[in-house]
Amino acid sequence: MDHPNLDGKIAVVTGAGSYTGQGAAEARLLASRGATVIVTDLPGGDGEKVATELALPGRFLPLDVTDEAAWSELMATVRADHGGVDILVNNAGVWLHAGLADTSPEQYRRVVEVNQTGVYLGMYAVAPLMREAGGGSIINTCSTAGLKGGGMPFAYAASKWAVRGMTRTAAWELAADGIRVNAICPGVIDTPMIEGGAENRARLAGFIPSGRLGTPEEIAELVVFLAGDGSRYISGAEIAIDAAFTA
Repeated sequence: MDHPNLDGKIAVVTGAGSYTGQGAAEARLLASRGATVIVTDLPGGDGEKVATELALPGRFLPLDVTDEAAWSELMATVRADHGGVDILVNNAGVWLHAGLADTSPEQYRRVVEVNQTGVYLGMYAVAPLMREAGGGSIINTCSTAGLKGGGMPFAYAASKWAVRGMTRTAAWELAADGIRVNAICPGVIDTPMIEGGAENRARLAGFIPSGRLGTPEEIAELVVFLAGDGSRYISGAEIAIDAAFTA
């Protein structure tokens, strides 16, 4: 279970174009366990660099997760070149540190489009390919902001609560097709999404019982477990990975 064999599996990871981010760490670990990884993100980031450094040959394909046509094009390319998709990691997301009164309608819609609609479009796009193949694993990135309300940014929390609901519903609907759908709920993870430098990181660590921030690699370990056969009876789960932050 610690070292699942993903030989021959085709994985798509969204939002993997930040070199030190969660998506890149997930892509690296999936590839190290034998998967062929399609790294996706908006153009202009480190997606190409991440893809070329994977343990197994990977590739970068640009993707705006809010664009239905872009998802269709991606799936057509992956089907033609790789035969299908076995693993989807819906990792792409945006952060907005603002409460209700300070969140404009435009800002709210943007967060929902990326964090919520992007996850829906990903599941919608891969489900037919996974159904044809007899199964697959979808891993949606939620957050501890989707587990509690107090102290969480309004739009971000709303989008992550929605991801929980979509994950459970999709897991129920797709179970008969052999498709598992799970959500991971990271706590405070040391990625470029955290603003404010070392001082803010130290402040945030003070809220965590273990006294430290999580690492992208620790999140990747959970993703790889959910992608492999060791989790074959897990679907519809919401797994907090937060060092007891929400305990």
